Amino acid sequence: MSVTEHSKVTWAAENTHPELIEPIKQALHEVVDPEIGLSVVDLGLIRDLEIEEDHAHLTMVLTTPFCPYGSALIEMTRKKAEIALGRPTSVELSMEAWDFSMMDENARADWGF
Repeated sequence: MSVTEHSKVTWAAENTHPELIEPIKQALHEVVDPEIGLSVVDLGLIRDLEIEEDHAHLTMVLTTPFCPYGSALIEMTRKKAEIALGRPTSVELSMEAWDFSMMDENARADWGF
């Protein structure tokens, strides 16, 4: 993962498997935080994606440490990624604190940031 302006991340898979980035983003756009109404992609919760021959690994954060929907979001993210990537996928929670700068720039603009 590398961080650029406004905490936008570049997933490792963008360099190793660029052909899978659009399908995985489309799949993960279906995972929506029920309290905020935005996808895990728009919120910037997916901090990294590593894809190997036989498995994939996502690193994500939650909007708050004690998010009441955290476990459901993690499991939905894992399942959608596994289907989109066609391989077993694990999800690791990062200790990185989420903030509004991690949001997709269009979502940030919609929210007035």
